[in-house]
Amino acid sequence: MRELTREEKAAIRSLVKKWCANYDREYGCLPLDCECYMLGKCWTGAYCRYFREAVLPLNPALEAALNTEGPAPEIRPCPVCGRPIPIDGRRRYCSAACGAAALRLQKRSYMRKKRGWGVEN
Repeated sequence: MRELTREEKAAIRSLVKKWCANYDREYGCLPLDCECYMLGKCWTGAYCRYFREAVLPLNPALEAALNTEGPAPEIRPCPVCGRPIPIDGRRRYCSAACGAAALRLQKRSYMRKKRGWGVEN
């Protein structure tokens, strides 16, 4: 268990306020009828089940940071769309769609070079 960083706390707050179906600005957490547990979260560990299963997957970088032991993993932007992705060694793109788009651009560049269109004389 580790303390959450300021950025992680801010990301959790924004996810809860924007996407959590159980959160109400006036009443807090509707099922618990009290203040939302996730808004005051300071440490990794137990999370609201709805937040963990339905809201957290909307931010894959935060999900990776919260589900790993030890310090938060390093994050880099996807080269195609710019969304943050954790550095895990093999993964280069945030999704299969971005991987396909990058492959398409690579093939296009290769064919232009092969045809001589990209060569300046």
